Amino acid sequence: MTVPAAIRPLVGFPSLLRANGFLAAPDQTIGFVEAVALLGPRHIGDVRRAARALFAIPRDRETLFDQLFDAHFLGRAIAAPAEADPDSARADDEDTTAWHVDRGREADVELGEQEPTGQQAAAEERLGHRAFPAREDSVLDRFVRRAPTVLPRRASFRFRSAARGVPDRQRTLREAVRRGGEALTLSLKRRRYRQRRIVLMVDVSGSMKAHTDSAMRFAHALRRVAPKAEIFTFGTRLTRVTPALDQRDRERALERISGLVADIDGGTRIGEALTLFLSTPRLAGLARGAILVILSDGLERGDPAPMTEAVRQLSRIAWRLVWLSPLAADPDFSPETGALALARPWIDVFGDGSSTEAMARHFLDRAWS
Repeated sequence: MTVPAAIRPLVGFPSLLRANGFLAAPDQTIGFVEAVALLGPRHIGDVRRAARALFAIPRDRETLFDQLFDAHFLGRAIAAPAEADPDSARADDEDTTAWHVDRGREADVELGEQEPTGQQAAAEERLGHRAFPAREDSVLDRFVRRAPTVLPRRASFRFRSAARGVPDRQRTLREAVRRGGEALTLSLKRRRYRQRRIVLMVDVSGSMKAHTDSAMRFAHALRRVAPKAEIFTFGTRLTRVTPALDQRDRERALERISGLVADIDGGTRIGEALTLFLSTPRLAGLARGAILVILSDGLERGDPAPMTEAVRQLSRIAWRLVWLSPLAADPDFSPETGALALARPWIDVFGDGSSTEAMARHFLDRAWS
C-alpha cells in the first residue's frame, strides 16, 4: 500500500522515535495522523503538541524529543542521529504484530558468542530463532477436555428462555396475542453467560529459556479452549502471537511461533513491555474485565518503577491479575527482586508456572476466584 505523500512525514516520525528509545506503537501512529487531520494545524507547533500528547513523551526526555522533531520536520541537524530500526516495519503486520521496545542507549552488559544459560536476566536485545521439539503432553490433552466447563464466565446482556428465572414480559405478551389476548402461561428467562476473556503474556527472555517450551505449549492449549484468549510474548519486544496459535496442530503452531518471535531467549525489559501494552489503546482494551496472566520470573534488570506502575494500572482494568513464576515451584519462595516485590501488592494471585501441569492447575482449580 502506497502512503500518500502528504502524510509521509507524519508516518515516518514514529519510526525515528522508536529508533531513539521512545515507545511508539502502530495505534499511536494512526492516532497521531488523525489528530493532525482533526486539528487542521496552522503552525508546526500544533503538530508538535499533538505528537507529545499522542506518544506520551516523559518530561525528562522532552529535550531529545524536540531535537528529533526539529530534525525530522524542520531539517535541523542534531548532534548524534540514531540509525532507524529496520525491524520496526514489522509493527504494521496485519496478522501478527511486534512492537520494538528499545531503550535508546548502550546495553548494560555485552553479549559474547556463547548461548545464554537462562539463569540470569539481561537487558540487551538478542535476536534469534528457536525450534520447539515435538513431544506428547497428556496434561495438556486433559486440560483441553476439561477447561471449557470450568473456565470463568461473565454475565452477558442477552437473555435466554428458561424453566426458572425472571418473567419474560415480551414473550408472554406475544404468546397472549397468538391466543386471542389470554396469557395462559408466564414465560421466564435467564441471563446468558459468556466466557471471560483471558490475556496471557509469556516472558520469552533468556532467563526463562528452560520454561519457554512449556509456556508456549500451554498457550496453544489455552487458545484452543478459549476462542477469545489473546496471547503475547515479551522480552525486548512485545509480540502478538494469537493468529499463529490458531493452527489446530500443536507442532505446526509452535513452528510458526519459532519463526515469528525474534527476541526469544534474549534480554528482559518487563516494565517497558507492559508499559507499551498499556499505552496502546487497542491492546489495553483487551485487558479490561479480563483475566490477565503474566508468565514470568520477574527478573527485571532496569528501574523497577515502570514495571510497578504498569502492574498497578493493569490490576485496575483487569478482572484478575495472575502472575505465574517458575521460581514459585519452591513452597518457600517469596518475591525478592525489587520490581516484583514492589508490584506484589497489586497481584491478585501469585503462583507456580514451572510446568504445564502447574499452569493448567490454576485454571482447572479456579485459583483466581
